[in-house]
Amino acid sequence: MKKLINAVGDVLAESLDGFAAAHADIVVLGEERKFVRRRSPKPGKVALVSGGGSGHEPLHAGFVGAGMLDAACPGQVFTSPTPDQMLEAAAAVETGAGVLFIVKNYEGDVMNFAMAAEMIQVPTATVLTNDDVAIENSLYTTGRRGVAGTLVVEKMLGAAAEQGAALDALKALGERANAATRSMGIALTSCTVPAAGKPTFAIGEDEMEVGVGIHGEPGRRREKLAAADAIAAELVGACVADLGLKRGAEVLLLTNGFGATPAMELYLMVHAATRVLAGAGVKPVRYLTGNYVTSLDMAGCSITLTVLDEALAKLWDAPVHTAALRWGM
Repeated sequence: MKKLINAVGDVLAESLDGFAAAHADIVVLGEERKFVRRRSPKPGKVALVSGGGSGHEPLHAGFVGAGMLDAACPGQVFTSPTPDQMLEAAAAVETGAGVLFIVKNYEGDVMNFAMAAEMIQVPTATVLTNDDVAIENSLYTTGRRGVAGTLVVEKMLGAAAEQGAALDALKALGERANAATRSMGIALTSCTVPAAGKPTFAIGEDEMEVGVGIHGEPGRRREKLAAADAIAAELVGACVADLGLKRGAEVLLLTNGFGATPAMELYLMVHAATRVLAGAGVKPVRYLTGNYVTSLDMAGCSITLTVLDEALAKLWDAPVHTAALRWGM
């Protein structure tokens, strides 16, 4: 294992310290590094709190700031944060309008956020993301996994919360945005968890894992590496079919790298995906490309489609200022 680390046990703490220093104009690191919060909270708005295991950066801490999350709770690598982290994060950012938890559908995350919601003394609601079309059930979930589409839901909800939407309206919006979003990914290599010191799974130089999860969980199947056009056809086709898209539909196309995929290859995948969409009569009207919901050092990518109507498009376009997403401000 070759990684830029000191001691394995200090990886998360030192990374959070560096993140907070690099983005001190946007975020503040909570006591004992239990959460990252927005430096300048907006009084009277619903507080948006998310989180999950580390190793997926910039998700979630990279999306804390104006127009997106108010706080994010980082667990250890690929391990859910604890309920006390969520409680302290919520207390730090709640300003009287309640708290909305945004939770990826993984058993540890779901259980711990549910415990926090039961214990907190302010109004709460929860939005569960489950956009992965590859697998209905996995080692980590009952039902579909929450993956890169979580970013889309967080952005839409962040914009609406910034505009003053109430807690119940935000929950309904989050569920609508999640229902309009589908994702699927492929891995070319495994990820390596620092504490393990070796790849999570073995994969041949000429193989790919189709439908992989963001923790290195198995996908639909293992097969020989295909050309980018064929990969795009399967990933895009699965999302289009699951959404039941008709010709003329307009979508957001998120082409997401898993951490070790260069920008050149991601943009090549954008090109391939847009051609598949054109063949289906579907028009991408918004794009986001880059390593946003990662799996440490995994090579590969995912495709996310979100069906856009006028309201969702406006929420996507609304100003945002975070470490990882910035426009309109």
